[in-house]
Parts: sequence; C-alpha cells; structure tokens
Amino acid sequence: MDGGGDSRVVVLTGGRGDLARACADAFAARGWRVLAPGRDELDVTSAASVGAFFARIERIDALVNNAGVTGDALLARMDDAAWDRVVATNLTGAFLCSRAVVRPMSRRHRGHLIHVGSWSGLRGNAGQANYAAAKAGLIGLSASLAKEYGGRSIQSNVVLPGFLETRMTARLPAAARERALADHALGRFNTAASAAEFIAFLAGMELVSGQVFQLDSRVGRWA
Repeated sequence: MDGGGDSRVVVLTGGRGDLARACADAFAARGWRVLAPGRDELDVTSAASVGAFFARIERIDALVNNAGVTGDALLARMDDAAWDRVVATNLTGAFLCSRAVVRPMSRRHRGHLIHVGSWSGLRGNAGQANYAAAKAGLIGLSASLAKEYGGRSIQSNVVLPGFLETRMTARLPAAARERALADHALGRFNTAASAAEFIAFLAGMELVSGQVFQLDSRVGRWA
C-alpha cells in the first residue's frame, strides 16, 4: 500500500463513523490521500491487527486517532468488560496506532498525530468513568508524544470536537441532549463537518504541538 506519489497520506481510525467520514471529505478536498479503515480492516484494540495494517503503508503524514466507543454506567454498575472495552478502544488503541507510525514518521522527520478527545476527559461526566478516564489519558499521551518526538518534527495534538449530531449521540434521551445544549454559550452544537474542517486544517499546520483544542462553546475554568 503506497502513498500515491507526492500526495500526503492520512489514516483515519474508526473510519466508518460520522466524524471520520466528514474528515475524509475535508482531507480529500485538500488533496490528501485518505485511508479510513473500519474495524474489519484495522482493529485498534489488537496489536497484531495494528501491526499488520501499518506495515503495508509506505508513507504516512498524519494519523487521526478517531476510533472510539462508549459504555456508560454508574461506577457501581459498570462491569469489567465495559471498562476494558472503552479503555482498550479509546486509549490503548491510540497508543498502539501512534507507536506504529512514529518510526516511519521519524525517518522522514515529519508527521502529525491528532487524537480525538472529549470534553468528558477534561471535566468528567457522571456515568462515564471509563470514557472520561480514557479520554483524559489521551491528553496525557499526546503531551508526552509531543515532547518525545518534537525533535524529529513530529507533532501531537488533541481535538475535542464537542457534542456532535452523530449516530452515537442520536441514541441519547432527549433530556440528556437538552442538558448538554444548555451548557453551550452559543446555544447550538458543533457539527461533524465543522470539526472535520478544523482537524484537516490542523494537520497542515507545522508549528503547533502539545495542545488541546476545544471546538464548542462550553465555558470552563482554565485549570
């Protein structure tokens, strides 16, 4: 699987999701070659699957760690399987994929790791201990990678796309959606297309690393 000539190559994990599809369009519009594997092609929870997938790619300029799942429950009712599945997909998956690409990126002295985080990773949400922990860990992972590989011109950033109108959030009760909307100063949610435009734009920036970008209008304390 080659890089298609001089075209920059981006890999979008969780490639069948609504945000990934919007990202694919945004990157393609900028002339990138887009690889957006679904779980049948790239299971981010499997080191073997990750190794096999990335071994076939000769060039990669950006990795968007987008694969994610939820498994909400109050802590007392959360079973081990729900914890393990959410952490394995949202955090360990990002670790495995990032580890797979830093070597080829290091050889070229160029690359961008973009991790799709969540507001929950900053502030926490009741009933999302597993998801919040995984997304908070993603912020720490990204910061560490930015420091480890900055000398090789590899960037690492986190994007918090906000509450998006996707198939995942469509399953939420109306009351939960209304509560979420009430926290937005602008009174509306972000869209997958808007978040994707930012992610594709960020991938082309060359002097930004170790940052967390929040893309909605929820206002919180600085620290």
